[in-house]
Amino acid sequence: MAKVKVPRKTILLDMTAMCDVAFLLLTFFMLTTKFKPDEPVVVDTPGSVSETILPDANVLIISVDADGKVFMGVDSEKTRLAMLEKMAGEYKVPFSENQKNQFRLTSTFGAPMAALPQVMVSTGKARAQLQTGIPTDSLDNQLAKWVTYARLAHSEVNNNDRERQLRMVIKADKGTKYEVVKKVIDTMMEQNLNKFNLITSLEAMPEGFGKKAGEGKKE
Repeated sequence: MAKVKVPRKTILLDMTAMCDVAFLLLTFFMLTTKFKPDEPVVVDTPGSVSETILPDANVLIISVDADGKVFMGVDSEKTRLAMLEKMAGEYKVPFSENQKNQFRLTSTFGAPMAALPQVMVSTGKARAQLQTGIPTDSLDNQLAKWVTYARLAHSEVNNNDRERQLRMVIKADKGTKYEVVKKVIDTMMEQNLNKFNLITSLEAMPEGFGKKAGEGKKE
């Protein structure tokens, strides 16, 4: 008896719709993606064996470059805007709505209050030249004011939530003079901020690090 051959059916998949969706998504992300702006300061941090990870939110970072210029950044846009308004009132420096919006979008800044409005409307090399660092001298310690108002603004924005307290972090270049870093630390200590973190680059743990005295290799 002859075998019955089952006719083979070819499956056709129409990929047109899938290709359209892929290109639409690609176009959408190309038009809406915002690239992270260049940081105004480059800091080459010293190495350490600490493995503590910096949190992603509720962080205030004070950066010090190799020339001793001090910069500051807060991760929350709402906190940035609130602290700017408090500083503007303290130093009687007017800011336009555009300048306020530019500051809100600026992750890190480092300029005296008098120059900050001009910094916000400048770009590229012009902005970099205007950012001479936040003053930390005893006659006009603007860094202390920024830290004070950042903490106050962050607390108000988060409705005094203790679980979302602002965490203080210092990021200093390994070539920075000790006196400059000490001045930043003294500014924190004067505000009773005795707990803060130092950002470092992770190094390999030395052989034998952390072993108890007298403990050696087993044969």
